[in-house]
Amino acid sequence: MRAIVIGSTKHLLFASLYATVGIVVAILITAVWLLNDRPNLSLWHTTHLTSEYHQQSGLADFNQYLKLEDKLFAEVERKIYQQYQPRLSSPFNRYERHSMSDPALWQQNWNRSFEWPNPDAEFGLLLLHGMSDSLYSLSHIAEHYQHQAHIVGLRLPGHGTIPSGLTDITWPDLAGAVALATEHLSQTLAGKPVYVVGFSTGAALALNHELENISSNKPCAFAGMIFLSPAVGLAPIAAGAYWQAKLGGLVGQDKLYWNSIQTEYDPFKYLSFAVNAGDVVYQLTQRNRTIIADLSPAQVKLIPPMLTFQSVVDNTVSSLAVVKQLYQLMPASQGHELVLFDVNRARSHNYLLIQDPLAEFAPYWLANRLPYRLSLIENSPHNEPYVRVRELSYKQPIEDVVELELTWPAEVYSLSHVALPFPIEDPLYGPLANANKDIIQIGRGIYQGERGIYSITAADMLRQKWNPFYPYMMSRIDVFTTQ
Repeated sequence: MRAIVIGSTKHLLFASLYATVGIVVAILITAVWLLNDRPNLSLWHTTHLTSEYHQQSGLADFNQYLKLEDKLFAEVERKIYQQYQPRLSSPFNRYERHSMSDPALWQQNWNRSFEWPNPDAEFGLLLLHGMSDSLYSLSHIAEHYQHQAHIVGLRLPGHGTIPSGLTDITWPDLAGAVALATEHLSQTLAGKPVYVVGFSTGAALALNHELENISSNKPCAFAGMIFLSPAVGLAPIAAGAYWQAKLGGLVGQDKLYWNSIQTEYDPFKYLSFAVNAGDVVYQLTQRNRTIIADLSPAQVKLIPPMLTFQSVVDNTVSSLAVVKQLYQLMPASQGHELVLFDVNRARSHNYLLIQDPLAEFAPYWLANRLPYRLSLIENSPHNEPYVRVRELSYKQPIEDVVELELTWPAEVYSLSHVALPFPIEDPLYGPLANANKDIIQIGRGIYQGERGIYSITAADMLRQKWNPFYPYMMSRIDVFTTQ
C-alpha cells in the first residue's frame, strides 16, 4: 500500500511539473506572438553603424570624439538617406529628405554635439540629454546662457542617428563620452566653475560621473548639478528588459529587441525604443545606488550641490525615488534643492484623480526636518488657476508660501517626464502656431476621432509636452549658477 501511495505522489508531482512547464511555455509563446505582432522593422531599425563611439574606442579627448562623430553622420547619410526608397513618400518621416520632420530644415542640427565658445564666460555649462533624446531637449537652456557661459552639448553615443544605435550601447559607453566632454570643458575653462544640466538619463550620468570620482578619491568636476526629471529609479519591470532581448535572440525574432516600433516623425527624438536602452538606464541607476550606499558620511558631503526639478507624476522614471533614494540620503546644509511640480488640483480635475499622487511623498517631510530645500509648486487654494510655491527647508521648520504670477492651462492636469525643458514658445512641442509651416509642430498635433487607426497613439498625442512654469524654473537655475 505504501509503495502505491509513493508512486501516486510521484505521478502527481510529475503531472504538476509538466502542467507548470506547459503553462510557462504557453505564456512565452503568447508573449512572443504579441510582441512580434507589431509593425515591420525599417532600415533605421536594422542597420548597424560602425563609426559610433564605445568605451573601447580608445579616444584621447573630446576633439577626437567630434571627429568620430563626423564619420558617424557621414555613415548615416550613406546607409540611410541615400539608400531609403519609400514606396509611398511621407511628409512626417525624419529619414526622408525635405519632409516636415527632416532635421536638416532646422538652423541648428540638435542631433549633433556642439560647442559654443565664450572668451568672457563666467562659467562652463555641460548639457546632457536623455535616453532616445537629443540636445534639442536642452536647446532653450543653451540659448539662455550662450552670452554668459562657455557651453558644450554632448550627443550621447547611440543618439541623434537611427534608433538601432541604442541596441548595442552600454552605460559605460555613455559615461566614457561624458568623461571626455567634462575633461575638455574643465581644461578650457581653466579654473572657472563648471555646471552640468542633465535631463533624465543625462542627470543619472552627471551624478555617476561625480560618484565615481568621489569613490576613487578624485576631485569633483562640477560646481553644481542641475537635474530635470532625473533617472534615479525605474519601475521594477525595467529589470526584465535584458531577458526580453535574450528571448528575441533565442527565438530569432528581431522585433523582440524593441519595446516599441513607431513612426519616426520627431526630428530630434527616437519614437521607437530599443529594449537595450531601458536596460542601460536600469544598470546605470543601479550602479549609482550601489556607490551611494558604499560612500562614507564624509564622502557623501563631497557630492556637489544639486538642484532638481521633478513632476510628482512621471510615467518614465520614479518620482518617489528622487526623494527616497537620493535627497533623503543627503546631509543637511550642503545646498541641495528639490522643486516638485504637483498636479493641477483645480476642482474640475481633482474629482477625476484615481489617487493622490502626492500622498506617498508626505511621510518624508512630515516626520523630520528636511536635509534639503524643498519647493512645492501647487495650486493657490483661493486663486485658481494660479499657483504658489510652498517652501520647506532644513533651515526652518515653518513653511513659507510665495504666490506666483503663473497659471495652470485650463486643459492641463499635470506635467510629464518630457515637459519640463520646454517653454510654451517652443516651435516643436509648444501649443502656439509657428510661422514656419515647413516644419512639423508636434505640440499642435492633437486629432480627435475613433481609436486605433493612427500610427501615433492617443497617449502620445495627449502627453503634456511643455512646461507652463518654465520661467520659474529658469529663475531658480539663474540663482543656482551665481551662488
